[in-house]
Amino acid sequence: MQPVLEFNEVNKRFSAGGKAVQALDKVSFQVPPGTIFGLLGPNGAGKTTTVKAACGLVTPDSGSVTVGGCDILRQRNSALDQVAAVLEGNRNIYWRLTPRENLEFFAALRGRRPRAVKREIDDLLCLMDLAEKARTPARKLSRGMQQKLALAVALVSGAPVLLLDEPTLGLDVHTSLEIRNHLRRIAREEGRTVLVTTHDMHVVEDICAHVVIIDKGRVVANDSTQNLLRLFRFRSYDLTVGELAPDQCEALARIPHLHLEENNGSWQISLEVEDHALLWQVLDILRTRHTSIEAIRRRELNFEGVFMEILGRSET
Repeated sequence: MQPVLEFNEVNKRFSAGGKAVQALDKVSFQVPPGTIFGLLGPNGAGKTTTVKAACGLVTPDSGSVTVGGCDILRQRNSALDQVAAVLEGNRNIYWRLTPRENLEFFAALRGRRPRAVKREIDDLLCLMDLAEKARTPARKLSRGMQQKLALAVALVSGAPVLLLDEPTLGLDVHTSLEIRNHLRRIAREEGRTVLVTTHDMHVVEDICAHVVIIDKGRVVANDSTQNLLRLFRFRSYDLTVGELAPDQCEALARIPHLHLEENNGSWQISLEVEDHALLWQVLDILRTRHTSIEAIRRRELNFEGVFMEILGRSET
C-alpha cells in the first residue's frame, strides 16, 4: 500500500541569534492512508516544522516530502490539493468573516458546491458548538472558539490528508471527545488520513494507530502505539503492609526499582518490575516474619510513561 504522506531523509536548518539550529535531522517516516498518525515530541523537537514541511510552508534543505505520491516541491499544486492544515496560533481563519462564511469560503476554494456542503457546514457548526455564533465575526469569538472554527475549516475542505497541530489545545473535555470521535469516523468511513501533533497523551492512546516521536529534530521512535506500549510494558505494584522489622527494610532496600515509605504504622511499598521474580522476592521477604499484606494494587504503564521513557533513552 502506497503511503499517502512520506518524509525521506528530510533536513532543515534555521538561523537563530546568529547560531544554526538543526530543526529536522534526517527525518524519515511514512503515513499509510486512512489512519490517524501521531507526531510527538517535547517543545522545540521539530513537530511544527515537520507539519509545515508537509504543507509546503517550509522548504527542506535536503530530502523529500511527498503527499499522495506528489513531491511537495516539484509537484506543489497537486500535492497541496490533497492537504488541509490547522497550524499553531489563530492564523487559519479570516477574522472578518463569520464562522459560516469561513466554512463556505474555504469549501468554495476547494471547489465544493455550496448546496453540496450546506448540511455538512450545519453539522460542523453544531459539532463545534458554534451554531449560536454562526453569524458572529470570528475576531469576536473566544480563542477556544477560534480554535474550533479552524478545525472545522480543515474538515470542510474535503482534503484526504489533514495536518492538525495540537487540534484539541484549549478545548473543553466534551468538545475534545467529540472531535476525537469525528476524526475516528472520517478515517474509518471516509478513508481520510490524519496527522496529529499533540501533548495530550490521552489523545494518543485514544485515537492514534501509529506514532512517531521526534526529539531535537531526530526520529527516536517509529512504531504502532500498541507495539510501543508492549515494548516498554512493565507493571507497577503498590503494597500496603504491616510492621516491618529492620532486617526486612534492609533487604527490601536492596531490591532495584523499589520505594519504601512508612505511613502511620504501616508501610507503603512501590515496585516497578519487568522481571516478576522481583515481586516474588518482595513476597518472600514479607513471609519471613509473616508480615500482613493489607492491600496490593497493580498499575499499568500508560503512553505518557512510554513517551518519557523513550525521551530518557534518547538522551543517553
